[in-house]
Amino acid sequence: MAKKFITKNFLLQTETAKKLYHQHAAKMPIYDYHCHLPPADIADDKCYENLTQVWLYGDHYKWRAMRTHGIEERFCTGEESDYAKFEKWAETVPYCLGNPLYHWTHLELKRYFETDGLLSPKTARKIYDKCGEMLSSPEFSVRNLMRRMNVKVVCTTDDPVDSLEHHKKIAEDKFEIKVLPTWRPDRAMAVENVENWNGYIDALGQAAEVDINNYNAFMDAIRKRHDYFHQVGCRISDHGLETACAEDYTEDQTKAIFDKIRSRQELDTTEQLKFKSAMLVEFGVMDAEKGWVQQFHLGALRNNSTRKFQDIGPDTGFDSIGDFEIARPLSKLLDRLDQQNKLTKTILYNLNPRDNYLIAAMTGNFQDGSTAGKMQFGSGWWFLDQKEGIIEQLKALSNLGLLSHFVGMLTDSRSFLSFPRHEYFRRILCDLIGRDVENGELPNDMKLLGRLVEDVSFNNAKNYFGINLD
Repeated sequence: MAKKFITKNFLLQTETAKKLYHQHAAKMPIYDYHCHLPPADIADDKCYENLTQVWLYGDHYKWRAMRTHGIEERFCTGEESDYAKFEKWAETVPYCLGNPLYHWTHLELKRYFETDGLLSPKTARKIYDKCGEMLSSPEFSVRNLMRRMNVKVVCTTDDPVDSLEHHKKIAEDKFEIKVLPTWRPDRAMAVENVENWNGYIDALGQAAEVDINNYNAFMDAIRKRHDYFHQVGCRISDHGLETACAEDYTEDQTKAIFDKIRSRQELDTTEQLKFKSAMLVEFGVMDAEKGWVQQFHLGALRNNSTRKFQDIGPDTGFDSIGDFEIARPLSKLLDRLDQQNKLTKTILYNLNPRDNYLIAAMTGNFQDGSTAGKMQFGSGWWFLDQKEGIIEQLKALSNLGLLSHFVGMLTDSRSFLSFPRHEYFRRILCDLIGRDVENGELPNDMKLLGRLVEDVSFNNAKNYFGINLD
């Protein structure tokens, strides 16, 4: 009989690491403060029919690997049957050795479906049928998948025009797991495309019941939607940016730029940057006034393949790491807010690993003693949420900040099978600490270290975001 791959001590190389994980990390609930899960599926308590639906639909990580293995697009985003797609994924998995997808795949099969076998063309049919039968049962509905992983909080990613009807339905059902919206106003800033932006502003006006015919009306609509999100439980905002925008601008310039694009005239690059710079300050002030946490995801170079973007759209696996200037504009933006005493709690994520120490150092510039860990260096994100990326983020954070106040991991996922990424992170964290202990670089004080692990796993996030879990 083949040895099990996902064992009790998976990734735990020392006795100290094993104690830290099993006695401290493993018992902590999950606080998933940033993800892209569809709230409609939680509201409906959906049951998926098979592994492809819950595992491969929308998963650009897997699609990238499949394409790299020579799998045609029809098996990724195309019209092939669910089993045909799964079969091609199973064909790809044995070639993913060394890629985090290999770990995640087998960790998820183990935790949700108690499946120890390795996924391959030989095992595909058996695993697909077994997991499909389980998924079709009410015991494996979306809400029960979340319960199975001891999830306490999930924060989705939502546009200001969203009705949030599904979040309200979930709350009305008194579902014991908090499912809360996150304010993601990127489209309100996307002035590069005149027609798309104007269409969005029309939708924003309808959602806010405001006739947006000038800049003041635009901001009124934004504030109304911000207020509405707060009423529905939102306490976090998020911005997906290549880099921070921090051009100099005046209010009169911003109003003139708004009028220009609202009249469907193209903006030049300087005008675009001025408008975005003004918006980031306005959003930051609104967040601070409500005591929200703001997040900045920096550094993605998106839609690199024009042909694929035209064929199948965005968020399908054709984004990568950018090399934008980060430090100066980010410092300028944060300082603008700080000068007004309107810099709220902030999490900064980088996509380029070269920026680890840049971001870790930047957070220290704006810590003001008002809140422990007010400025956070966010967890390894997207291309960096693998073992090496997690370790390097933890090292940079530890060297330049205080690991003890870190708010920990998130899934950033569209799949309800991704919650074991928290376990993956916790095992890596415990292994890193354990090795330092056994090398004599940290004290062998299990009470001290155990508290750190429990705090980073859950307690810090619970305290930082201030969401009532009762």
